[in-house]
Amino acid sequence: MKKALMSLAVSVIALSSLSVSNISAEEKTVIDFAAVETAYGTEVWNEIMEAYKEVNPNVEFEFMQEKEIEDALSPRLQSGDFPDVVMLALSRQKALPEALIKDHALAELTDIKEMTVPGEEATVADKLLDGFTASSSTNPYGDDKTYLMPMFYSPTGLFYNKALFEEKGWEVPQTWDEMWDLGEKAKAENIALFTYPTASYLDTFFSSVILGAGGQELFDSAMKYDKAVWEGEELTNIFEVLGKLAENTEPTTVANANADGFTRNQQLVLDNKALFMPNGTWVVGEMSEAPRAEGFEWGMAPIPTTSEDSERYAYTFLEHIWVPEAAENKDAAKEFIAFLYSDKAAEIFAKHGAVQPIQGINEKLPEDQQVFYNIYEDGTLPGMGGFVSVESIEGVDLGGTLYGSFDSVVSGDLSVADWQKSVVEMMEKFEAVLPAE
Repeated sequence: MKKALMSLAVSVIALSSLSVSNISAEEKTVIDFAAVETAYGTEVWNEIMEAYKEVNPNVEFEFMQEKEIEDALSPRLQSGDFPDVVMLALSRQKALPEALIKDHALAELTDIKEMTVPGEEATVADKLLDGFTASSSTNPYGDDKTYLMPMFYSPTGLFYNKALFEEKGWEVPQTWDEMWDLGEKAKAENIALFTYPTASYLDTFFSSVILGAGGQELFDSAMKYDKAVWEGEELTNIFEVLGKLAENTEPTTVANANADGFTRNQQLVLDNKALFMPNGTWVVGEMSEAPRAEGFEWGMAPIPTTSEDSERYAYTFLEHIWVPEAAENKDAAKEFIAFLYSDKAAEIFAKHGAVQPIQGINEKLPEDQQVFYNIYEDGTLPGMGGFVSVESIEGVDLGGTLYGSFDSVVSGDLSVADWQKSVVEMMEKFEAVLPAE
């Protein structure tokens, strides 16, 4: 697919860019829209498309939605059949948008922020929360140009049973030292300190750990594959913390840390067999029908820090919407995306549990959801961004080496020192292909 995408990227870059303009009322425009099916269900986008047609009745949609949307889109992209709009986040296993980013095959969407929201007087920029289009998660080339618009956001953190903590009189730890002390208390009650659904869930968790240890400067350097940072004192301390966390992980976690068994690991928290797991707000809906301990009540905490003076972070998971550079109807696509930040669209999304990074959204949420989205109101900082985009290196798997190896650390098959060594060697390879600033 890479060669096909690269050749397509070269051809579409040669095209003159289209200016953003309102869709003429006399034209019948068909928007080819592809969306991944998530925990928000299958009806939300149908309601959104109908709402948009009320604002622009001369728009029709060709719509496809699948859980593994990458499998349906890849053959289309290879044949040059590009949808106009795609709702698909970064950081999924098949990394389709990442491949397009590397091939410069996404359309720039910076101008959407200055567009007036269809049916309203405000611009998209007026509606967006600060900082949500200012990281590598939306601006993948390390500049101020946006290629992926933030569609939904979900704070991530350590999920736990608030009722259990109240029953035991335990405090949620703010530092790692407090975390280890709590682990001893939990062990005496035959409760493990930690579990995780799958190793891939550790991406946002690790980001929060790095942010809490050294702030944005350390995080940005780490996300640029800086070998000196990854083998330096601060990251070495972090690897040691993660090693101790591995020692306090519930023993059955690794066996179930896969696509078939991950809910069993999540169930450990509901059954009071493990205190904490890293996750996002979607876990509430994902486990809504699961049995649980009497009185169970969801809680979410930011990641502990190395010292009491350090800032605490809760990494924000973003879901993205984007436009291929070779899309036939880029103007229409941008108008539609602008509508997605309208009050009408936000109301529909919120009804289905999808929360956008827009002003005043918290008041529209159910009380049990506000608990999670209010995490940033007590001084906890949002973490955003990730590794900057570089060309692929054959045989190098960033996610598998950095996150997947934690399974082997937990099982005792890999030492923390060897884990860090393999990560440092990998970062050196990526640093060597990093474009010059």
